Amino acid sequence: MTFSRTRFDKPAQQRARAVVIGAGVGGLASAIRLAAAGVEVTLLERHNHAGGKIRTLPSDAGPVDAGPTVLTLRHVFDDLFQSAGARLDDHVTLIPQTILARHVWPDGSELDLHANPEDSAAAIRAFAGSRSETEFRAFCDRTRALFNAFDAPMMRAAVPRLGALTRHVLSNPHLIGQMAPLSTMARALKRQFSDPRLAQLFGRYATYVGGSPYRSPAVLALIWHAEASGVWVVKGGMHKLAGAMSELAAALGVDIRLNAHVDRIEVRGGHARAVHLDTGARLPADAIVFNGDPRALASGALGDACRTIAPQTLRVPRSYSARVHSFAATPQGRELAHHNVFFDADPASEFTDLQAGRIPRNPSLYICAEDRGQDHAPPTLERFEIITNAPANAAPDTDKDLHQWHQTIIQKMQSFNLSFSPTPQATAITTPPMFNGLFPETQGALYGQSPHGMMAAFARPTARTAIPGLYLAGGGAHPGAGVPMATLSARHAAEAILNDLTSTSTFAPMAMPGGMSTA
Repeated sequence: MTFSRTRFDKPAQQRARAVVIGAGVGGLASAIRLAAAGVEVTLLERHNHAGGKIRTLPSDAGPVDAGPTVLTLRHVFDDLFQSAGARLDDHVTLIPQTILARHVWPDGSELDLHANPEDSAAAIRAFAGSRSETEFRAFCDRTRALFNAFDAPMMRAAVPRLGALTRHVLSNPHLIGQMAPLSTMARALKRQFSDPRLAQLFGRYATYVGGSPYRSPAVLALIWHAEASGVWVVKGGMHKLAGAMSELAAALGVDIRLNAHVDRIEVRGGHARAVHLDTGARLPADAIVFNGDPRALASGALGDACRTIAPQTLRVPRSYSARVHSFAATPQGRELAHHNVFFDADPASEFTDLQAGRIPRNPSLYICAEDRGQDHAPPTLERFEIITNAPANAAPDTDKDLHQWHQTIIQKMQSFNLSFSPTPQATAITTPPMFNGLFPETQGALYGQSPHGMMAAFARPTARTAIPGLYLAGGGAHPGAGVPMATLSARHAAEAILNDLTSTSTFAPMAMPGGMSTA
């Protein structure tokens, strides 16, 4: 049975009830899929807006994204909207990017990677020579093979199993060499590319899941294939996607409650039964989805009864975090694409600092020019987001330290012939301790558990938990961090819930047209 063919079309008093805690993309997607199947859904969000880490800060140019900046793997979102009888393109405008990212080094060298792989190959040939072009083509073949090999048994599997993956790899022996199982990402890239700048560039994809290329498994290079398959800008900003998902959920009848603070999850008779709010309200449910960092359950933040869930999150290291600077200004100097990466001359320096728990002294800068790549000329006053890696568990920021760091970043941008008018102020920076306040029990980590180590992917909690009736979604659960992955986790959660409801309750599946049954 699949959830998309199941509906609980019963009178309201007989319909299955679900409560989803957290209106990030995983929570929104869970609510959409469940409501589309006929479940009565209440979606609770502690903030005054939906979207979770897709958030904005105000500026003179309008809301500035202060979280994810682009969309990849758009088929995940097409599938989500189709599950509700809707079309993604009717709700948001997605603009495909011809330039995936612009990369700049302190020596003045610059490289654009393109949506057209032949354009990227030509750019790399001009940048680093024909040998590097050949190496790049081989790298693309390798990451494509890895992505295709891991997609079904890992990302799209509700529960990734080492045995299934091992059998898959053994049946395709060429994958063993492509996985480089005994190598870190950095070591494998050093072998792959003779030009260290290219190894540095593709190593940065480890940071997409909060890791270091010097400690993450080589297989994470497959993230490049996800980006090479297409990057889309959401017209108006990523928050428009969260808004569209929220509107779709509401249209399906989801009861969205903002500023709703959950006190605890009630577990009775070994089964999750209800959600209690700090107002004293009790919301009974047949299924509860927790779309937050699973560490919050293990720590007892939602009640002692949930401490048995994901206990490994209290032991394993956290992913990295970031300092995020969101502001509006007029840029001067270097021409920018939508995505821009300014590398430090020493690729290892920032990761040495991160591993030691220090704010990097010489970080690479990721700059999103949010009004570029929108199929029109940018306005005079543009919106920008600057992201630098930072450790989770960072000490609270002092005004002096933050001011000094801010000045370092401004000077670093100027060294790349880039300045802004007016000069952005430090008051628009979100730091790891602030992220921990926004998303409790994360310790400031933006991607849940650390991706370091070959078995990291198998250590994440999955949609079903040890407590019947309680399910997980979001970037802290399988298949991991990132907007597409969190959205996939919602599919796993919805499938588990609907299968469990039809197999263990009195809520019978609806017969499909033509006599097809969903059972």
